[in-house]
Amino acid sequence: MDNLTHSLVGAVMGRMGLKRLSPRAMPALIIAANLPDIDSFVAAGVGCDPLAAHRGFTHGIGGLVTMPLLAVAIIWAWEKLRPGKEGPLNLPGLLLACFLGVLSHPLLDLMNTYGTRLLEPFSHRWFYADTLFIVDPWIWAMLILGLEFSWRAERLGRDWRRPAAWAFTAMLLYIGLNAAISARAVALTRPLVEHVAPPRMVVAGEVPLEFWKRKMIWRSDAIGGSGDYDLLEGLNHASLDPRIVPLRLGDPRLAAAAKRDGHVRAFLFWSRMPLVIEQDGRAYLTDQRFYDGTRRSGAGSFLIPLDNH
Repeated sequence: MDNLTHSLVGAVMGRMGLKRLSPRAMPALIIAANLPDIDSFVAAGVGCDPLAAHRGFTHGIGGLVTMPLLAVAIIWAWEKLRPGKEGPLNLPGLLLACFLGVLSHPLLDLMNTYGTRLLEPFSHRWFYADTLFIVDPWIWAMLILGLEFSWRAERLGRDWRRPAAWAFTAMLLYIGLNAAISARAVALTRPLVEHVAPPRMVVAGEVPLEFWKRKMIWRSDAIGGSGDYDLLEGLNHASLDPRIVPLRLGDPRLAAAAKRDGHVRAFLFWSRMPLVIEQDGRAYLTDQRFYDGTRRSGAGSFLIPLDNH
């Protein structure tokens, strides 16, 4: 998920009562909720490919051990430089707040088709929930309203934890609804694909803003395609796009590029649905989840050239 969502979740958790665990627990929760994303910056600094590093160690078991300690160290250092008026830090409480903040990050990132390696460093396996688009303004609205009503309640001397808890609960219910929509979309699409080819994978791709819709992506061993699901058109209605694309994973240009190009290897490690396409007389490696037929190639794109031209 985007970092605004992670920050809002950390803030709402604090307003639910976790800020009482220690002085500075509120900023600690927000920092901890974002801290796992340092993996991209560290990877760039040490020369690793961000695709291979992102959503790995810091988003897995390793991150749950190390990131809370790093967050506590950041707050402790800040407190030494600029002591606050709230009193001395409660280190056990602060550590618990940081752990919960860090834990919220991979659980949210798990919700979209990009995926997360939850078991790092013990396993490189990717996990996907296919539930939320990576940027979801509906969640922003829920959490911002929860924070506003919590602050207002505190100013009025009322229970300021309840509005935050309502917002957090609304977010969980929304996630559950989206999970059910995705599951229904996959269940309806799979039989349609079976009429074309034995499906090896059917993925419900989230649609920005329109959470009731899914862009379906499917593949067999040799071909792939797409489809659509719209809850508003009927609970039992799904459709397939008649266009079929060959996966071309046996293309010798892919094997050659993987041997000589570290970015290609990193892309294959990250890719859930790799695909080789022909465009303007050249071969490119891409991923069905994110390729829409219009993106240009480049080191930061999802369209990787496989030749030396």
